[in-house]
Amino acid sequence: MPKKKDESFEQLLKRLDEISQLLESEDTGLEESIKLYEEGIKLSEKCYSILKEAELKVTELKTRFDESVNKDLK
Repeated sequence: MPKKKDESFEQLLKRLDEISQLLESEDTGLEESIKLYEEGIKLSEKCYSILKEAELKVTELKTRFDESVNKDLK
């Protein structure tokens, strides 16, 4: 799979699913399994990073909204 810096979360998950299916296949040899596992770990780290960024953004937006509402109520 070619490396792209702008891969979406959905594309990363799709590739992780493909890797999972390949690892479950009896046709995948040990060497290939190790390479796939390593790729899967790297993709998982990217997904986790994207999720943490999204969580931070949502938290910041909620905080800003709450502050705005509280300001208007005073």
